[in-house]
Amino acid sequence: MGEEAPVVVHPVSPDGGRRVTIRGESVGTAFNLFDLLEFLRRAELPEADTAIDDPELIEWRGGGPEVWSAP
Repeated sequence: MGEEAPVVVHPVSPDGGRRVTIRGESVGTAFNLFDLLEFLRRAELPEADTAIDDPELIEWRGGGPEVWSAP
């Protein structure tokens, strides 16, 4: 089994927002990219704009960094 990204951004929930897990632990719900960057900062992970599309850092499920609300 390969290495998994330390950050997982889960699909948008019916109530809005995307659950975020870091190293297997739920850290909260992000409603936008700024929320996600704050979670990364608190976890002392890179928060540069280029890092959000790095598959070794973040696994995006149910849509990429542009998806924050249900269709």
